[in-house]
Amino acid sequence: AIEKKITGKDIKLFRAKSGMTQKELADFINVSKKTVERWESDSKEVTGPVVTLLRILFEKPSLIEYYDIPEKKYPLRLFYMKGKKYCTLIDVDDVRRIVSIKNFTDDPHDRAFGNIERPEYKDYKDFLESRCFPKSRDKMKLILRELNLPFYDPFMIIQKTEGRMADDDFHIVIER
Repeated sequence: AIEKKITGKDIKLFRAKSGMTQKELADFINVSKKTVERWESDSKEVTGPVVTLLRILFEKPSLIEYYDIPEKKYPLRLFYMKGKKYCTLIDVDDVRRIVSIKNFTDDPHDRAFGNIERPEYKDYKDFLESRCFPKSRDKMKLILRELNLPFYDPFMIIQKTEGRMADDDFHIVIER
């Protein structure tokens, strides 16, 4: 049911409909801006997986907003990931104790805060601690020494361990 080819005119029309620049489209579909320029200026039809993706996005443009990574709101950004899949983007202002999130999955089991859509700063701190070994763990001082940390601090532990746990595929990528 999905076409196997698309023209440069169709790609330009898609960009016009979605309000995207060539660079924005290139970034969104993970190709270079030069590739988008070539597709749009060339008379040859475009083939491959990008055709399916663009046709789906043409029919459901709301998916662009759903999967787009917004500009950073606060000084600290964390990505809660399952393997290579983005699950939750977390922007944090530690000084003002503000947290903002964007989920990239509808599955609450894969979200950093489950069903909580507007987490508070305490929820964020609890989340960080949940991605670390327990504070009450036996021989905690030895583990901290191995991590070269002076004391138990969940954020510092996550900086060293990426919040990886032995029993799942989740981890945290920190962007400053």
